[in-house]
Amino acid sequence: MRIDKYLNCVNITKRRAIAEDMCKNGVVSINDKVVKPSKNVQVGDIITIAYLQHSVKYEVLQIPNTKTISKTEQNSYVKEII
Repeated sequence: MRIDKYLNCVNITKRRAIAEDMCKNGVVSINDKVVKPSKNVQVGDIITIAYLQHSVKYEVLQIPNTKTISKTEQNSYVKEII
């Protein structure tokens, strides 16, 4: 699954267009490499989102089969790393 779709699907971003813009502006990286919106995500990847004041890291636990998941199921797909 593409990184922009994944971020939207697991409720990290509200819209896919926002995730796409974040990737194009170099805010999103996978395994410490800045990626384009078309980069595929795999289980075990570490996604880093660099906001203005801080960075947040997520570990990919599963790839969803559906277009969207509920917020209660988010923890089974992605885990925030502190």
